[in-house]
Amino acid sequence: MISLTNIHKTFGKQEVLKGIDLTVEQGDVVAILGPSGSGKTTLLRCVNFLERADEGKVQISGLTVDCEHARKHDIVQLRRKTAMVFQHYNLFKHKTVLDNVTEGLIVAQKVPKADAKARALRVLEQVGLAAKVNEYPSMLSGGQQQRVGIARALALNPEVILFDEPTSALDPELVGEVLAVIRSIAQQGITMVVVTHEMGFAREVANRVIFMDGGVIVEEGTPEDIFVRPKQERTRQFLSRYSSDWSYVI
Repeated sequence: MISLTNIHKTFGKQEVLKGIDLTVEQGDVVAILGPSGSGKTTLLRCVNFLERADEGKVQISGLTVDCEHARKHDIVQLRRKTAMVFQHYNLFKHKTVLDNVTEGLIVAQKVPKADAKARALRVLEQVGLAAKVNEYPSMLSGGQQQRVGIARALALNPEVILFDEPTSALDPELVGEVLAVIRSIAQQGITMVVVTHEMGFAREVANRVIFMDGGVIVEEGTPEDIFVRPKQERTRQFLSRYSSDWSYVI
């Protein structure tokens, strides 16, 4: 489904990604954890070339793109296989909820307006916003805006959805509603890669967990492997900062 090979990324003199290899199978829900500055968001953005890696290869569903020599056409084709849900929503403030969801369909995918509207209404119903189609982002809570972002991603019918810390900009009381929507998407078997600080969500919903630090993957495994039987001391140190209640088996 997704294969990342020897991904390197440097900003100035700082090497942010140091040769990442990662495979995501179809239907996987992969949670990427790690401290700030570990490279997890950069890695996510390298998957669809929102950041262009300096070296390595990205493969999605049989399409392989060499990061160093990627052509614009190759990048466009790769992006059509993905959709991104951003930390800060990235909605068009001057467009309604419905228009925010249909924009990418009409402009990027050339879907007829009537078909785009029908698809948008369907996914907005799915995320619980059918009654908000004619409202503007300023009229919505942060949780509702993020659900519009999720609906926008779903409407594109992507092969994989990438989530960049989708709850980190929300007030605590709004986190649950967004996580519930992501959980329902996971139950549909859609492939997802989620950068998150929500440990409980990662433990409950993901079938694989990646822990990154210092631009490398320190450890990966099932939620039980990472949260109950972590092998690396750095993983244990990281998890202990979030909760003193983890029960490790060492």
